[in-house]
Amino acid sequence: MSRAADATAAPADKTKMAPLTVIIPALDAAEHLPRCLTALKSATAIIVIDGGSADNTAAIAGKHGAAVHTAAPGRGEQLRAGAAHARTDWMLFLHADTVLDAVWHQEANAFMSQPSNISRAAVFQFALDDPAPQARRLERAVNWRTRTLGLPYGDQGLLIHRQLYNEIGGFRSMPIMEDVDIIRRIGRKRIVRLDACATTSALRWKRDGWYSRSARNLMCLGLYLLGVPPHRIIRIYER
Repeated sequence: MSRAADATAAPADKTKMAPLTVIIPALDAAEHLPRCLTALKSATAIIVIDGGSADNTAAIAGKHGAAVHTAAPGRGEQLRAGAAHARTDWMLFLHADTVLDAVWHQEANAFMSQPSNISRAAVFQFALDDPAPQARRLERAVNWRTRTLGLPYGDQGLLIHRQLYNEIGGFRSMPIMEDVDIIRRIGRKRIVRLDACATTSALRWKRDGWYSRSARNLMCLGLYLLGVPPHRIIRIYER
């Protein structure tokens, strides 16, 4: 995968990882959470914000050394709660069904080591854990959207310094579109694309249909950009 043109991260090195808290919103995430957490051993701290899971999400998180807190369900509220519990300046917001690749910590550390990046945020390349051709087409479309339109989604992670996070008001308590909302407030020119991949479960696309799920996501984005309230959009998203 080619290096993003707007990335300013220095080449990866073997220096000690900068203090970093990974914040993961979770709801009935027992199936995917173990792989997500296993890949995060380099992080200083991991916080899982449980939105009221009926499975053993909290137990799995604790077993992997994560601090577990609860919040009302809804990614916006859960992410906001996670940031309030974090004790490091750098935070990485990540979905529970996403697994970062083996070099993620090197790329993240290189980004965090640059003082100028305190006023910027970084995201990872999007990938899916499925060999289907539809997955490759979707990956290309998402990475084009990120590169050209400056609109990464939450399943690409978000690495951000607390100074910038507070400056833009952090995550808002939204039931959906919380990722697009914060990205638009950060601004396209302050988003850096790292080379490391964030591989997300393709289960939702396989369950709902590759084209149906993608069309629904695009519809939700369009409605949000037109000003439709998130509490109405989520009804469409969850059908």
